[in-house]
Amino acid sequence: MANLSRRKFIATLGVTAAGAIVVNGCSSGGGSDPEATGTAPAGETASEAVIPTGADAPEVDTVKLGFIALTDSAPLIIAKEKGYFAKYGMPNVEVLKQASWATTRDNLVLGSAGGGIDGAHILTPMPYLITTGKVTDGKPLPMYILARLNTNGQGILLSNTYKDLAVGLDATPLKEPFAAKDANIAMTFPGGTHDLWIRYWLAAAGINPDSDVSTIVVPPPQMVANVKTGTMEAFCVGEPWPLQTVNQDVGYGALTTGEIWKDHPEKALGMRADWVDANPNAAKAMLMAVLEAQRWCDADENKEEMCQILAKREWFKVPYEDIIDRSQGKFNLGVRELESQDLMQKYWRDNASYPYKSHDLWFLTEDVRWGYIDPTEDLNALIDKVNREDLWKEAAQALGVPESEIPTSTSRGVEKFFDGIEFDPEDPAKYLASLQIKKV
Repeated sequence: MANLSRRKFIATLGVTAAGAIVVNGCSSGGGSDPEATGTAPAGETASEAVIPTGADAPEVDTVKLGFIALTDSAPLIIAKEKGYFAKYGMPNVEVLKQASWATTRDNLVLGSAGGGIDGAHILTPMPYLITTGKVTDGKPLPMYILARLNTNGQGILLSNTYKDLAVGLDATPLKEPFAAKDANIAMTFPGGTHDLWIRYWLAAAGINPDSDVSTIVVPPPQMVANVKTGTMEAFCVGEPWPLQTVNQDVGYGALTTGEIWKDHPEKALGMRADWVDANPNAAKAMLMAVLEAQRWCDADENKEEMCQILAKREWFKVPYEDIIDRSQGKFNLGVRELESQDLMQKYWRDNASYPYKSHDLWFLTEDVRWGYIDPTEDLNALIDKVNREDLWKEAAQALGVPESEIPTSTSRGVEKFFDGIEFDPEDPAKYLASLQIKKV
């Protein structure tokens, strides 16, 4: 949405959201004064609950959600810190730090009943890889995607060994030195977003990520330590670790991923399907809290407070200075600088929260490209099974989001990449055929 309409929406949402939710409450025998139950103004904690009652009441008041220490987990953390979960009848939501994406996967398989978690801040392809059993020892676990948590905001970094090359979007200068050294390239989870960004970048320069380099898996919080020790030559990870790499002068940024694909989708709110199916009202309440937190996170006036919260010991345990600049669209990459709110991480603006099915199709097409998903898989049927954009719309409407600001199409249309390649979700086979380096 345009900045003007976004500001107007944030300023006026308190009245519309309260009205919408009070109507729901009254229809089931409850309700309260809409003037007293509006959305908390930017920068304030929600002080009064807006809890649906009767048939609309949440079935449970808790859910266990996992997160990795990355700034795109902010909506879950802010929903907890600002009291938005409690506001919508979920006062006992737990937001639990995970050590790695593999740990997130394992805890999702366990579920909260088995000592794990019910949902998570997660790499967008992971709910699909889990649903199909590709990363769970062949044992499918149905998952849903309820929302996109952000767009943009990841980085591709190089060790200082290559600083004299000042590599940027064009990775061609790395072809010979990488081949000579059998370079280690790190990502965070096979088939996940970081894996796909660095593969796309390398392949666009004629570097085959499967044969010209070695790929390794490193959890996001361990990236900086591993580049210090020389474990890898390049890596892709989300903030705040790219900025910390530069601030500690142990490497430099080749790019921020919005330069590869502007406003690309990134993390999602992924949930076990059985939890959502058993607790539809609680799922809606939780999603409303997350959407409200996404709006709060994306208000420019809240960026400093957001970063101060994320920096806390219980969340990221990193210096505020390693978070703030990128959250405001300031990019010191170590060899070049740029400033752009278009390239910064977005949580709500420009429909960042909406889980477009066309975006999931790109991720799955790339996973087919690199052999993570069988090319015979019916991708559209799989997306219809996992992507619950219908629940996103229900939550947005309950919040009073104007219909004009809720996407009417499941597709954002043709997407363009930095190397001139286009992805038309109406013809993913054509896109796949246009790529020179691939497994299929």
